[in-house]
Amino acid sequence: MRVRIAGARVVDPASGIDEISDVYVAEGRVQAIGKAPDGFTAERELQATGRILIPGIVDLRARLREPGAEHKATIASETRAAVRGGITTLCCPPDTDPVIDTPAVAELIHQRAAESRLARVEVLGALTRDLDGQNLAEMGALKEAGCLGVSNALAPVTDTEVMLRAMEYAVTFGLTVFVHAEDARLAAGRLVHDGPVATRLGLPGIPEIAETIGVARDLLLVEQTGARVHFCHLSTGPAVDMVRDARSHGLPVSADVAIHQLLLTEADIDGFDADCHVRPPLRSVDDRARLRAGVRAGVIGSICSDHQPHEVDAKLNPFPQTEPGISSLDSLLSLVLGLVEDDELTLSQAVAALTSGPCAVLGIDRGSLAVGAAADLCVFDPHERWVLDDASMLSRGHNTPFKGHRLAGRVCLTMVDGRVVFEAPPA
Repeated sequence: MRVRIAGARVVDPASGIDEISDVYVAEGRVQAIGKAPDGFTAERELQATGRILIPGIVDLRARLREPGAEHKATIASETRAAVRGGITTLCCPPDTDPVIDTPAVAELIHQRAAESRLARVEVLGALTRDLDGQNLAEMGALKEAGCLGVSNALAPVTDTEVMLRAMEYAVTFGLTVFVHAEDARLAAGRLVHDGPVATRLGLPGIPEIAETIGVARDLLLVEQTGARVHFCHLSTGPAVDMVRDARSHGLPVSADVAIHQLLLTEADIDGFDADCHVRPPLRSVDDRARLRAGVRAGVIGSICSDHQPHEVDAKLNPFPQTEPGISSLDSLLSLVLGLVEDDELTLSQAVAALTSGPCAVLGIDRGSLAVGAAADLCVFDPHERWVLDDASMLSRGHNTPFKGHRLAGRVCLTMVDGRVVFEAPPA
């Protein structure tokens, strides 16, 4: 379908565009911005005056729970929530059941996503077989099956020699290694940030150095191997500084942060709020400020949902027995827009961290509205307010500490390859 989206404020940091203009889409691609191409006749016109049009959001980390935990969520349910939130591409970590350590599992996920005909789903293959931290997975076969990188998810690789060989192996296939940087012994059996709130609640704390020791080890291995490494969900200020220094010396490293780490702190677990039980844990006010500064400076190039939907029972036990994670697909864009309204980020910085930044990490040609690019896009009303609650969430998981919050920005339209996959009903 040939579509004209008229009068939107078009914001595309990858192309340096921030202007009120018309966008023309045909054959699944962006045909023009501004003036209509010669001979273009729109089959449909969408009025977007007062709204903002951005490239489709790319989420670097979202657990879709399929295969293996369909009682929590499915690919169909979570991609439905994704497109309603303006997300056009999701990246799934390998800790499914079975683990994504064979081409068959990667192909199954791609097939289920294709059947849903909503958001794209990319996958990361396992770094080690069954995430055991010892035996390297068949990275070459995983790459041929469409895996965009390799990771051990949250499972530790405690043996430094195994991690060294894994990075060397990844280099031979041109694969990025996605790491959860954490010293396993310092984190084992612990739950929250090692600070005053943990002490008062009597909960075992994970010290900041658990993360920084993990980052330091892996940075040394990057220097040795030349591997491309992406640090997932940084949570501490010192880790941001270490990544900044490494990048300034030319090391091929990148980093992301989960949206909840930019908004919450250790104080939010007060009262044993299980919805704030996450891994890595919520840190101090100072850490949060330094994470925000890292995004502004481009040291942290991506903001992700770190989406982890759970059934109700997973959060009803005493805090130490609850499962970590927040359901975030429904609210990712609006929560990031809240940082823009609070002058923590510019709109351009926020959009880049949700679009071109993640695409650069994954090595995919998306996240831009350049002429000829795939027509993955999101249109939202920045002035509309809505309440995050059970009724407004499409994800099967309703586990979020932001429930009841009045959020900024409602998505009006989402396109994937020029197909309308979500359109809000008329007001």
